[in-house]
Amino acid sequence: MGNKRGEIFQIMGVVFLLSLIYMSSFSSATVDQETELVEECELQTYIVHVKRPHPGLGVYTQSNGLESWYESFLPVTIASSNMKQRIIYSYRNVFNGFAAKLTAQEVKAMEEKEGLVSARPQKILSLHTTHSPNFLGLQRRQGFWKESNYGKGVIIGVLDSGLFPDHPSFSDKGMPPPPRKWKGKCDFKFCNNKIIGARTFDSPTVSVTATGAVPPSDDDGHGTHTASTAAGNFVPNADVLGNANGTAVGMAPLAHLAIYKVCARSCGEADILAGFDRAIDDGVDVLSISLGTGSDPFFEDPVAVGGFSAIRKGIFVSCAAGNSGPHIGILSNEAPWLLTVGASTIDRKIVATAKLGNGEEYNGESLFQPSDFSSKLLPLVYPGANGDPSLAFCYPDSLKDEDVAGKVVLCDIGGGILPKDKGQEVKEAGGAAMILANGELGGFSTSAVDHHVLPTTHVSYQAGVQIKSYIKSKSSPTATITFKGTIIGDPTAPEVASFSSRGPSSESPGILKPDIIGPGVNILAAWPSQLETDASSKPTFKIASGTSMACPHLSGVAALIKSAHPDWSPAAIKSAIMTSADLYNLEKSGRIVDERFQPANLFATGAGHVNPTAANDPGLIYDLEPDDYIPYMCGLGYTDGTIGMIVNKTVKCSEESAIAEAQLNYPSFSIKLRDRSVTYSRTVRNVGAAHSSYSLQIMAPSGVEVRVKPDKLEFTKVNQKMTYKVRFSRRRSGGDESGQRYAQGFLKWLSDRHSVRSPISVEFE
Repeated sequence: MGNKRGEIFQIMGVVFLLSLIYMSSFSSATVDQETELVEECELQTYIVHVKRPHPGLGVYTQSNGLESWYESFLPVTIASSNMKQRIIYSYRNVFNGFAAKLTAQEVKAMEEKEGLVSARPQKILSLHTTHSPNFLGLQRRQGFWKESNYGKGVIIGVLDSGLFPDHPSFSDKGMPPPPRKWKGKCDFKFCNNKIIGARTFDSPTVSVTATGAVPPSDDDGHGTHTASTAAGNFVPNADVLGNANGTAVGMAPLAHLAIYKVCARSCGEADILAGFDRAIDDGVDVLSISLGTGSDPFFEDPVAVGGFSAIRKGIFVSCAAGNSGPHIGILSNEAPWLLTVGASTIDRKIVATAKLGNGEEYNGESLFQPSDFSSKLLPLVYPGANGDPSLAFCYPDSLKDEDVAGKVVLCDIGGGILPKDKGQEVKEAGGAAMILANGELGGFSTSAVDHHVLPTTHVSYQAGVQIKSYIKSKSSPTATITFKGTIIGDPTAPEVASFSSRGPSSESPGILKPDIIGPGVNILAAWPSQLETDASSKPTFKIASGTSMACPHLSGVAALIKSAHPDWSPAAIKSAIMTSADLYNLEKSGRIVDERFQPANLFATGAGHVNPTAANDPGLIYDLEPDDYIPYMCGLGYTDGTIGMIVNKTVKCSEESAIAEAQLNYPSFSIKLRDRSVTYSRTVRNVGAAHSSYSLQIMAPSGVEVRVKPDKLEFTKVNQKMTYKVRFSRRRSGGDESGQRYAQGFLKWLSDRHSVRSPISVEFE
């Protein structure tokens, strides 16, 4: 009996001990899980710059050893099994470093690691045509399109929100196979000779998709639109809601497309850098970047960093200037090795006219062109006449107690409410139609991008003022809207769009930005889905506006030039585009105007409006090698380390001849002028006829004396280089004494065949 009792106690003890062990391990596992959960909540994506591994470190210096080198910087607290999950991207081209999920405490621990340059949280960037090729002088089977083979053989990489590959704009009809140099991969189920590459870079899903590639499908539409604008194939009978009918085609219709999806829920810096890294490896010729952030030091700007690595490999990089106009000094993508593109109108409008009871008519625009809307005059009302901004902007639920039933309602643009939502509010309140009036900053810039839910016209600020004055002057004001459809031939085009970002550059005022303007208003291009108000089964297109739309126009133009001149550097192509740009409107009756219908200044237009045919034969070019930007960055005051982060090699400014910004061999001049004169030089290369003679023409900025030596350039062979110097001095009287901070002018070299123009912007100090 006693032995049995002892056995029972022994068994109970073992069970109790096992229970303790189980409870302890369960508790430990729970704590570990909670710790991981807390850490997961604290994890951020960091961009980590490191030095190159020392040659003596052997395997680290080999390409396949880079990941091990990068992993060596992670804190020892991160288990080895978790390291590969933490490192999102290992960069090979854009800089020495990686992107990783880290906590602030882990980053602090890494600061003691020898070889660490910097680690900071990633930035989040934002995404910023049936007729535009004709508007730019490109004609099928003739001229520059024919001479450049429509961009045949050139590869355009698009960093954006992905692509809808089944759209006919991406047919490979007439397309040759990819060039032999192409090393990319296509993650769509079906690719062709048009779409030759397609990759997804979406860091939140990297660990999930490590075993299977996710195709870069376009859930937003932005990437499909921009890609087809750059290099969409010919698609006949394209239109949007019956408007802007014609053949949709990109700027370089026979160029190949490589798609890099870097924007999903957002555009993360780590993903953008990974897209650049892959595109450089794959072998693209042109990169189209319709996204950006604000003004940042170039070493903290992923587009500037990635773009430099691209141009170092001979890849041209075209970027959107941003949509922060018309305020000055708010630009994206300011680095001088990037082409920074502003937006302008084309000569096509989709017209809807507001007709008042007094007989006055004000042309506006609307994509929605109902055929059954009566021309009968209806009561006209402005709910915001009492000064209530919610009524003026037609906020949601603002009109429910207002007497707008059966009336034409005037609403102000803005207030954080989309035009379509304003229309929905008017419709729900019983309104019959809507007139949208610009605010003062919008000026004369109107658009036809919105798919309105009721008859609508978008009119200028000036028209809105007149309509409000009419309403105030009458006890029973009336109005209607007449819809006139697509009208081509606006003589004032191109105009600078009100939203197009303006210079001067904040990070580098000595470089004039934007560089160029191109079509970016009411651009028709491919779209992945039907519009809500379109029940047809035709291929889907959408009209959109933004510098995002202007950028791929220039990307396509660059591809055409690259096809015609495969040996030209990115800087040479940029120079050709800038020095051949147009300053005058379609009818050559006046200078390009801005949203106020005033002559646009250089901070709005840069060198002017792109002229593709002229850019193919510029006569002279201003060229730059990648290393030429190093003394420029030394002159900006960047440290050796921060410059090294951009150029991806060791730099010592003490051994460089630092130069002023305006001394960079750029196709434009942007200078600051005090009492003392300043002198800068430029070197041009002859790409025209071997025996060419150029004479000088100067339109000096007001208050500035400009002297150039020599004043004639005589060339005897192709690719011959010549240098000239320009001295800028203040006159005793001039624009600065009348209170003007800035003045502008031009320097032009003229031959019997070419006009090579450089804009001059002067800031008085």
